Amino acid sequence: MKEFRGKVAVITGSASGIGRATALRLAKRGSTIALADIDPDGLESVAKELTELGAKHSIHRVDVSSSSQMEAFAGEVEDIHGVVDILINNAGVAIAGPFANQRLEDLEWLVGINYWGVVYGCHYFLPLLKRPEQAHIVNVSSMFGFLGLPEQSGYCATKAAVRALSESLWTELRRDNIGVTSIHPGCIDTSIIQSSRMKNEDSRESAQELFSLRGAPPDAVAVAILLGIEKNKLRMRVRPESVLTEWLKRVFPVGVHRFIANRWEKDQAKRELKLETKGSTAT
Repeated sequence: MKEFRGKVAVITGSASGIGRATALRLAKRGSTIALADIDPDGLESVAKELTELGAKHSIHRVDVSSSSQMEAFAGEVEDIHGVVDILINNAGVAIAGPFANQRLEDLEWLVGINYWGVVYGCHYFLPLLKRPEQAHIVNVSSMFGFLGLPEQSGYCATKAAVRALSESLWTELRRDNIGVTSIHPGCIDTSIIQSSRMKNEDSRESAQELFSLRGAPPDAVAVAILLGIEKNKLRMRVRPESVLTEWLKRVFPVGVHRFIANRWEKDQAKRELKLETKGSTAT
């Protein structure tokens, strides 16, 4: 897809971060934007920015983990815009901690948004995407979609599932002239850490500090999304760490996990020693 002007783009998770940045970039290229998020204040804020740009848009408060809400959302977009040229399944959340300590309710919440949200988006919008001569689906995965990491088992699993789903759809939808791209960001400074479910607040603060200090702005991902659509790419890696992660997994499919395990075990030992030291000091 070489031309964005006049296209209708649906973007989930568009109230902030990557979704917002992508909405603004597409709007500047002349697209009409259907904004979707669960955050009404964030939606209104982005809608105001689009209005200032003179971009056509609609706002939709949607929980992407709900099949019925996503079906209704597709119906609303059809009623308002009639067609969809671009679908960007961007909404995502995170949880952190050892698998043994995670609650099933949190894992279900994670899978509902990160995986089922993408499935529902593709399923309910596919009939609308088949109407124009050419269309494109973008599914936002992660560098963590390339390999499993300790304390990120649920997040890695959902992002790997998004990657695999995108690869399957890329093949199946070629005859319909619908491109499919999976996006794999590295360290990006978004609000995902703030909204994640983590029991250890110290870990949240450390992670947020790292993302704020070293993370690229969300617009870096928005640039990659538009390029992926223009070039009809199956996969777009964003940031050097994403490229390195995929490369290491390809070259050292088992060795990379041995290295990660050794580092994690050493870190665990340090944490336990720190807790023991604190405990003995308190007594």
